[in-house]
Amino acid sequence: MQTQAIRFYHRGQVREVTDAPVTRTVLQYLREDVRCTGTKEGCAEGDCGACTVVIGELRPDGELALQAVNACIQLLPTLDGKALITVEDLRQADGTLHPVQQAMVDCHGSQCGFCTPGFVMSLWALYEQCAGKAETPDRQRICDALTGNLCRCTGYRPIVEAGQRMMALPAPHASRLDPKAIAEILRGLRRSETFHYRDRSGAWFHAPRSVEDFAALKAAQPGIRILAGSTDIGLWVTKQFRELGDLLYVGQVDGLRELAQRDGMLEIGAAVSLERAYAALVDAHPELEELWKRFASLPIRNAGTLGGNVANGSPIGDSMPALIALGAEVVLQRGAERRVLPLEALYLAYQKTAMQDGEFVAALRVPLAGPRHLRTYKLSKRFDQDISAVCAAFGITTGDDGTVIEARIAYGGMAATPKRASHAEAALIGARWDEAAVRAAMAALQQDYQPLTDMRASASYRMRAAANLLLRCWLETRADPLPAGQVNVRAGSVAFDTTTIA
Repeated sequence: MQTQAIRFYHRGQVREVTDAPVTRTVLQYLREDVRCTGTKEGCAEGDCGACTVVIGELRPDGELALQAVNACIQLLPTLDGKALITVEDLRQADGTLHPVQQAMVDCHGSQCGFCTPGFVMSLWALYEQCAGKAETPDRQRICDALTGNLCRCTGYRPIVEAGQRMMALPAPHASRLDPKAIAEILRGLRRSETFHYRDRSGAWFHAPRSVEDFAALKAAQPGIRILAGSTDIGLWVTKQFRELGDLLYVGQVDGLRELAQRDGMLEIGAAVSLERAYAALVDAHPELEELWKRFASLPIRNAGTLGGNVANGSPIGDSMPALIALGAEVVLQRGAERRVLPLEALYLAYQKTAMQDGEFVAALRVPLAGPRHLRTYKLSKRFDQDISAVCAAFGITTGDDGTVIEARIAYGGMAATPKRASHAEAALIGARWDEAAVRAAMAALQQDYQPLTDMRASASYRMRAAANLLLRCWLETRADPLPAGQVNVRAGSVAFDTTTIA
């Protein structure tokens, strides 16, 4: 096995890198190796957005997809076969500003300027998506695109106004960034076989193209570290300075990037990004839309994968409670053999799963037919881009007479793993979906969880909030729902008459 050069398109040419550490970040490469210092370093963990760049990658249909990501936690070898676009690329050939940049100037969207390149790149990705379809993004879509960018001094109003103005300015007339030309270059860089890269320390980075090759490498080295979107592992490098050893990258495995509907299930490959996965889930289950938009930020969802989120099994991962409430299954593979587990059976203890040596998450299977009542709630200190104190999901199926036939209740942030509330479920099944049954289930939660106190919330807050979220679910779905205006979902509050509900 011979090492190969990392090849990617950047600043109008194909770059080849042969001597960088496997764990060198894209941000380090930009600022220290090629002196593209427009991209800034802020948090070094994918939260502030100062380092936002745009990655161009060929979709399965051969078209170019442009997505904003955080350069600070992306590892350089993952760029192989892709295009890296930074704020330096936006200036037009005649020296004039790109419409996104000009709109920021016109709307006074920059003050100290440190965060500005990141905002510009997030807006440029949105600009390109809209320009190709002759669309004008509304205010909410602009805000969604900017969830991964923080500003300390200007404030967001003028920046959002710049996002509204950019489409009205004259289109670029001398741009160096021609999507069709970039796509053609990437077709020439596309590999048909596994990409192998070895750094001077001896660490390997493997990027297979097929599921078979991926499984063979994992079986040969059961302890090899699997890398997906680097939204978690990247922090091991930038914050903990860990040596990762050999890496096995899922991002180029076509067979793990598939989304399909089969036998009444939505099958989501392990390498499908969180953004694509949630879009498909919301098509099937519209009740998940708020959870989708509140999961991290758009750059994190563009890079991270649902399979990685599930395999990681964090007790505060927001995906798992909703998936468990829907009755999702996880497909595990070792060599050519596959087995299927209920998702909740994957988690045994904190950071311990039921995966065997050499086994990996290949896909998720989510029923397309959901429960009669499906609700998810996230409690956190910020509405956007924050880690949950409590994340709750409820899947309640009732008969025509109002009797609960099936109850699937799961919480994140309440235990060492994402966990079903079996005692609360038992209190509901067979009972009418009414206040008395819900109150009994709320009390039963004490038997299901013994949460911890940490920086995000106290144990008593978590228990009380978990119970109240179950009550909120009933208030929103009971046979005689509250009048419009009394349930405020976005604000995270429920108003009700205390004379009727003790």
